[in-house]
Amino acid sequence: MCVTAVESRPAGVVLDASQKPSRRPFGARVKAFVALTKPRIIELLLITTVPVMFLAQQGVPDLTLVLLTCVGGYLSAGGANALNMYIDRDIDALMDRTSQRPLVTGMVSPRECLVFGITLAVVSTLLFGLAVNWLSAWLSLGALLFYVVVYTMILKRRTAQNIVWGGIAGCMPVLIGWSAVTNSLSWAPVVLFLVIFFWTPPHYWPLSMKVREDYARVGVPMLPVIASNKVVARQIVVYSWVMVAVSLLLTPLGYTGWFYTTVALAAGGWWLWEAHALQNRAKAEVTGAKLKEMRLFHWSITYVSLLFVAVAVDPFLS
Repeated sequence: MCVTAVESRPAGVVLDASQKPSRRPFGARVKAFVALTKPRIIELLLITTVPVMFLAQQGVPDLTLVLLTCVGGYLSAGGANALNMYIDRDIDALMDRTSQRPLVTGMVSPRECLVFGITLAVVSTLLFGLAVNWLSAWLSLGALLFYVVVYTMILKRRTAQNIVWGGIAGCMPVLIGWSAVTNSLSWAPVVLFLVIFFWTPPHYWPLSMKVREDYARVGVPMLPVIASNKVVARQIVVYSWVMVAVSLLLTPLGYTGWFYTTVALAAGGWWLWEAHALQNRAKAEVTGAKLKEMRLFHWSITYVSLLFVAVAVDPFLS
């Protein structure tokens, strides 16, 4: 699908240098630059990074290494998110849920955002390379470039599969966490990479269902924009089943034991219950608040948190 041209609206125009707020207090500026990194999203990335380091070590990894990996991961993901906001500043100004982002309000100028994002990318790559290892550095840089170039610049405004393939960038932290400890890769991080890959669409599509008007307004073809709730819910169920099945591969491959398996089965079973419930409501043509699509979105965050906590705890119990 081609990019749809959009027109600006008075309430959501990105402010240029001549339109910056007359007062930009230092504290507010600091908060704005932090907001460019999307810290809530990065929290989720770190939740998938640190537990994998415990699994790779089969115990407690070097805590200095954990700290350096977390800092490097934050800077890399933060740089990617800042560059994402720089590229998407035109549509961010037109979407209700992004209308208060720093570039839209003028608290940060586009030039400042661009320099900030590139600086974080360079610093994070050097930090990984010099303080962790170069395999982790290249994986981190690859994730950043994939998110900025492949997802933001190529896929996001052109295809309904944007979040499917664009989600690869969000899968990379598990590889980085493993490589930080071992300076190598193996099947365990690949399995967890696939878990996040199949988790991302059914995690994000419920949110997209909720804000479909925002995406429709700016011509971004998220699946809920171009397909009915029935179709979206069916896709969510398919991805959910594959995700749960893949999550159970760690134990037969010999990387985890009874504790992880128990958590994966319980959390996965509840996920599938919620996914099928959403599908049933969609089939019944329930709309509005009664569709309860955000139930699955919120549960998806709990699910991935529980699963990766189990990844970290399992080496101590198996």
